[in-house]
Amino acid sequence: MLETLHQLDTDLFLWLNGQYAPWLDPVMVWITARNSWIPFYVLLVGWLGYRFRWRAVPLVLTLVVAVALSDQMASSLLKPLTHRLRPCHVSALQPLIHPVLPCGGQYGFASSHAANAFALAAGLWFLLGQQYRWLGWGFLWAFAVAYSRIYVGAHYPLDVVAGAGIGVFMASVSVRVYQQFTPATRPH
Repeated sequence: MLETLHQLDTDLFLWLNGQYAPWLDPVMVWITARNSWIPFYVLLVGWLGYRFRWRAVPLVLTLVVAVALSDQMASSLLKPLTHRLRPCHVSALQPLIHPVLPCGGQYGFASSHAANAFALAAGLWFLLGQQYRWLGWGFLWAFAVAYSRIYVGAHYPLDVVAGAGIGVFMASVSVRVYQQFTPATRPH
């Protein structure tokens, strides 16, 4: 069963990674680079501060906790526990992969990029989605970040799906804690 799942995951990875275009390579490198999104994060914190004033502090802290928990779950717990090699570190796959970036760390399950992006998107949605429906576009951004990890050859599809699940779960937990401790100061 696990061997079949791994083979399906590998086949899907090879197909998705093989759907590349030279013009898309720099776009995916930009999307996958963590520092590319710093202006977005600054704008987001600025918007939250402008819109909610002092009430933005617990919102931002909730989002930071969700991202930190998802990152630690993926990087510090699951990667060392599972020891699943990134596809770019599997010698039999290397000739079949479209490499865009150097391979990076040895293990890939689960994707920290996907976990962190989905933690932020889900956290924003759970906190403010009823009030600001446009925040749902954050999931498209998170999907693009997750897909970029497959495109550059760093993760299998199940790595990014697991990362996305971790991110949504940690956002849910963080928002529940926020709601328990700040019922009188919730944004409205």
